[in-house]
Amino acid sequence: MVGVPKLNRADAVAALRNPLAFIADRWTPKPGTVQRAALIALVMSVVIVVTGGAVRLTSSGLGCPTWPECTDGSLTPTQALSYHSAIEFGNRMLTYVLCAAVGWAIIAARAQKPYRRALTRLGWAQFWLVMGNAVLGGIVVLVGLNPYTVAAHFLLATALTTVAVVMWQRTREGDAAPRPLVGKAVVQLVWFLVVAAVLLIAVGTVVTGAGPHAGDSSDVRRIPIDWETVAKLHAVLAWIVVTLTFALWFILKAVDAPHGPLARTRELFLILLSQGVIGYVQYFTHLPELLVGLHMLGSCLVWIGVLRVLLALRERPETELGVPEPAAGATVPTNA
Repeated sequence: MVGVPKLNRADAVAALRNPLAFIADRWTPKPGTVQRAALIALVMSVVIVVTGGAVRLTSSGLGCPTWPECTDGSLTPTQALSYHSAIEFGNRMLTYVLCAAVGWAIIAARAQKPYRRALTRLGWAQFWLVMGNAVLGGIVVLVGLNPYTVAAHFLLATALTTVAVVMWQRTREGDAAPRPLVGKAVVQLVWFLVVAAVLLIAVGTVVTGAGPHAGDSSDVRRIPIDWETVAKLHAVLAWIVVTLTFALWFILKAVDAPHGPLARTRELFLILLSQGVIGYVQYFTHLPELLVGLHMLGSCLVWIGVLRVLLALRERPETELGVPEPAAGATVPTNA
């Protein structure tokens, strides 16, 4: 067993002053550890979206009717509340698990040698997105599940997933300048795909805000628009995304593109087909809760797939000259 070094007063002061630098001076994680930490943060960013959807689909959005307490005078559900309270409170508790996952990713990235400032910045960006969305989640409760705040809550969660995907990708590549693997025309086509996917997700939040699953059994305000009409627009955008993905796959095969972009595009196409089947089945079966929940998971996977296609268009090899580590005892900003 490895002995635990004794800490003197100076060590304790240094640990309190800058705990991340203190840990980095005494621990060097393996590259695989950093990659797994980033992947766990990404997985948790998806889990929190799915469980948030479960809260809405079980009409538990106001199970804890106030925030930050669950009910007036109690941080946890009381016996007088229903099982909806347990579901909503459980989702709130998962936020702490998400924070732990993001915190672990930050620590692992900060301790990696050589020090990579870009990774720690991506980790801190996730942290502040989690904090911001936690506050926004509280506002959602306080305003009685206003559909516009619910939509913003989901979009901010999608932004968290975006940063998590980028960080996971950056842990598996170097710090050299990116080198394109495909031509400019292919890159432009992928950006059209990204824009179409953003519109698809945004319109999906409108379908949610106007649809029948309000998030609570009480009279919750809905977006004043025919949800079936918006759902049809959502389907059109989905077909545009599928068509662009198929065209990209065909072009990449025609130009004998590298394996990375081709494989990521194929994966995205399969995800889209599965998501499309779920989407149509849930529409024609009048939105059963289970299928709606699967569709929310699918929306996360589609967005992750789109981002992975975009990031696969270039490579970043290892650079021989890494960013120098901070000198021992030097003060490093906590948001580094």
